[in-house]
Amino acid sequence: MLWAVGDGADGEPGAAALSERIAGDAPDRLIYLGDVYERGSAEEYARNYAPSYGRMAAITAPVLGNHEWARRREGYGPYWTAVHGEPPPRFYSLFVAGWQILVLNSEEPCGPGTPQHDWLLARLEPPGAPRIVAWHRPRFSAGRHGDQADVAPLWDAVRGRAALVLSAHDHNLQRFHPMDGTTQVVAGAGGRSHYGLDRSWRRVLPRRYRRRHQDARLAFANDADDGALRLELAPGRIAFAFVSVDGRTLDQGEIEVERAPSRSAAA
Repeated sequence: MLWAVGDGADGEPGAAALSERIAGDAPDRLIYLGDVYERGSAEEYARNYAPSYGRMAAITAPVLGNHEWARRREGYGPYWTAVHGEPPPRFYSLFVAGWQILVLNSEEPCGPGTPQHDWLLARLEPPGAPRIVAWHRPRFSAGRHGDQADVAPLWDAVRGRAALVLSAHDHNLQRFHPMDGTTQVVAGAGGRSHYGLDRSWRRVLPRRYRRRHQDARLAFANDADDGALRLELAPGRIAFAFVSVDGRTLDQGEIEVERAPSRSAAA
């Protein structure tokens, strides 16, 4: 079982409560989707991250967020080196329950010809284990930050070749309808604060219809609760659930795949 969450390590009670909820489920792996507040300094890792999500540090796959990127050599690097015994790579892969997890970095160049893009393409080429991909800033979001066009090369590379893409950055929960077989989720309600979903499009609707309409790309969204994404992985199948800090299931479903397609098959 795997959990994913970001934007929570601020030293406040919300993050502590949610991290306790996740730890109590005895996960095999946590993907922390980035952001230790405010600057990702060594002091903030010690004060904010370690007492909350740090309780699961030994099983955590960290993702670089925008808040810690500038001070990564002071905070992120030393913290995860101490935990795992070696410096953390900027992007890397691991396997969980037969699934390949590709952890990428939205904070450095990712266009064609960059080291990250070349690394990613090499790992997408062979068919084999089904894939989940994670990076901090989402390609698509109906939240405050909106769509992140600069990470389009990452999305374009994995679309149709990964079952699930995990991101955070906007402080809410979002699940998009699948695009070419790839589902993107935002799991950024880790305890820091709540960013409202963009509802400006509702102004053109009669008032009686507004509650029933949302961004057509979204299958689910919540901007009121702290929560995280829980994933149960089995061969060719993901059972997912957004779980609130008080244990309520806010959204759930399944994703099924046969295997990761080859590059030529997805072209």
